Amino acid sequence: MDGVILHSGLDQLKFTLSTDIPPKLRAELASAKAHAKETHRECVLEFGDITLSVSNKGARGFTAHTGDHGAIWLFQDPEDRIPNNPGIIIDFRAFGLATGGLEGAEKHFRECMTAFGIPYVETQLRVARVDFAVDFLAPWFEPDREALVVPPGTKITEYTGVAETATVASGSRVVGLRAGAVTNRQLAIYDKRAEVIEQNKMGWLTIWDAALTDLNKPPLDLKDRDASQVWRFEMRLGAKQLRNRFEMRNWEDVHSIIGDAFTDALSRMRYCLPTTDRNRARWPVHGLWTQFESAIGNDLLVNCSGVLPSDVIKANRIAKMRELDAQLLGLFITRAAISGVEAEEFPEFMARHVEALERSADAAEVSVEEKIVKARARYRFQ
Repeated sequence: MDGVILHSGLDQLKFTLSTDIPPKLRAELASAKAHAKETHRECVLEFGDITLSVSNKGARGFTAHTGDHGAIWLFQDPEDRIPNNPGIIIDFRAFGLATGGLEGAEKHFRECMTAFGIPYVETQLRVARVDFAVDFLAPWFEPDREALVVPPGTKITEYTGVAETATVASGSRVVGLRAGAVTNRQLAIYDKRAEVIEQNKMGWLTIWDAALTDLNKPPLDLKDRDASQVWRFEMRLGAKQLRNRFEMRNWEDVHSIIGDAFTDALSRMRYCLPTTDRNRARWPVHGLWTQFESAIGNDLLVNCSGVLPSDVIKANRIAKMRELDAQLLGLFITRAAISGVEAEEFPEFMARHVEALERSADAAEVSVEEKIVKARARYRFQ
């Protein structure tokens, strides 16, 4: 059974920047922080069209944000630096990513850096975390720990409340699962409706209702759980994946290959329909997981290069397969042309010809198995 997709897209994006804020900005932030401490409320600074709200937090630096559709900015104090820590951390907010996407986040970042007067170069940027989320209207669904198929040794957490402090579900409805580590690769499945109600994030209700309007469906009534249960499937990638495995650093890298990174993550774990088969690898995938994969594939299609920088073997194999596919297609087209096949007849011609080739392979003196063994020996991708 499929769910209704109410939202899909990036949900978190975090960058670090190894530079110091200039003295003028440091003085303004220090004054704003002092004022926030005195008044017990945020102090607002205006930089042209950019509004920066500064809090009283940050023992050795400054904590600020540029609104619900902007980002949280953590600035180190150049006069009281923490050794080996980045000078600036930028954590883009979920509502901004939901409405503006990756392009909107980059535009906001560059406008803020110009407004704040912070000089930097692209090589100083490092991407630290990227999350992708899909929200399903699926009242019939409930997470099942046994349905998760993950790499050996992966830690799985099951919890029964929105607060992620609980680690084991016992005698209560399961509202979430987590598998993996957020510094590396983590899958989270949880009750987004409950979070929206508890934390009063009604902006999500607006986003969901807009999606339902586009589908000619009525808006959600969150008071009716049986009709408004929304589950979020979220894949989270941390620095070990982004920087170490996929060698992502700056905005250009994220735009180019973030889709590859998520495609790879989806191949490592999945949510299935458990069967009696002891081999979990043969379990069929759950319908919601199929939709989850499709949403990521469609949304991030333009952010794929098809080549994994840290996996040369796989990249070479993919390149060779594409080359052979192109050759096969060219041969089929040539064969069809010689046979007098018209363009509209080509799909049927291909199907018939594949069957003829199968019969020819079965009748050959050398078996297909032996030929495959020899071919595999010729193409060792190392």
